[in-house]
Amino acid sequence: MSVTYAEGFVAAGVAAGLKKTGNKDVALVQNVGPQRSAAAVFTSNRAQAHPIIWSRQAIADGRADAVVLNSGGANCFTGAYGFQTTHLTAERVAERLGIAAGDVLVCSTGLIGYGREEFRDGVLAGVDRAASALSADGGEAASEAIMTTDSTPKRSTFDGDGWKVGAMAKGAGMLAPGLATMLVVITTDAVAASADLDAALRAATRVTFDRLDSDGCMSTNDQVTLLASGSSGVTPTRSALTAALTAVCDDLARQLQADAEGASHDIAIEVIHAASEDDAVEVGRSVARNNLFKAAVFGNDPNWGRVLAAIGTTDADFDPYRVDVTMNGVRVCAAGEPDRPAEAVDLTPRTTHVLIDLKAGVHEATIRTNDLTHDYVHENSAYSS
Repeated sequence: MSVTYAEGFVAAGVAAGLKKTGNKDVALVQNVGPQRSAAAVFTSNRAQAHPIIWSRQAIADGRADAVVLNSGGANCFTGAYGFQTTHLTAERVAERLGIAAGDVLVCSTGLIGYGREEFRDGVLAGVDRAASALSADGGEAASEAIMTTDSTPKRSTFDGDGWKVGAMAKGAGMLAPGLATMLVVITTDAVAASADLDAALRAATRVTFDRLDSDGCMSTNDQVTLLASGSSGVTPTRSALTAALTAVCDDLARQLQADAEGASHDIAIEVIHAASEDDAVEVGRSVARNNLFKAAVFGNDPNWGRVLAAIGTTDADFDPYRVDVTMNGVRVCAAGEPDRPAEAVDLTPRTTHVLIDLKAGVHEATIRTNDLTHDYVHENSAYSS
């Protein structure tokens, strides 16, 4: 059911001609419950698309009645015309739904620099079609409409004690942290103030989406939106809300990792016994972004020397000559020296686990990434053609 799993939401996904394939490319989600509180986190990339600039302003009051999303064009670096397109999109949604344009969030995904007349006409036509198609059964179609290079839609649900959460996401490339790493819409029928939604959402994304670092490339359009309808009449504690959102975001992050462009290995880099959580994250991310390590995993080569070389570039507090490295259950490095032979490690399974023991403290963190493959290079070499 995706975003319409929670009560008080309707959605739609339609084709508006933005994609050459003719597939669905405009999605609309409306909160029709008694409560309209909302929160969102955005990319920290200084280069931001027009929808991000608009949505940051629109969500400032903690309210959102609807979210409109399009694939097939990022509407980024498209000048004044592009920002006018975003403004007109919000106004068209407001007109069709009888709400205020300032309560409409806008999201776009696709090719940067694309967004002229044919794009504007398609988006506005898509809004008209989506508004007419809104229903409580439209969540799955909406999740299909936001896909770009995704091979499958990403959906997740959660059942609380008398309340629910539903969500959809898109993302297969440009997956690197910065508050968010893709387009995500999360809905809940819980009763919650916008301040509680904001705190819970940031806590959830910090340990899920923010630790998915598939290719080290941060998008200009990343946005995670949370809407609360209050339709259940149940007010969960902030901790219960945070736990639910974390579970949903973690599920979506795993789906995003598994669908990363061209990947043949899903790699979990677990860092333990760090002096601080920040150190654990920094060390894990240094490995996740190391192309030599990622290429080695693609070749099923347990080259642990590349792991140590990568973590040695960080400012984390540890002694590199005390570090242990374990790959898929086999400790290949102990205290900075060779341990088990490389032949003992089987890296042929898609699921790959790297354990790094810093022996410097009690903190830990896990970063998710993927290997670097021929298919990834090929797919991204032809993205705009």
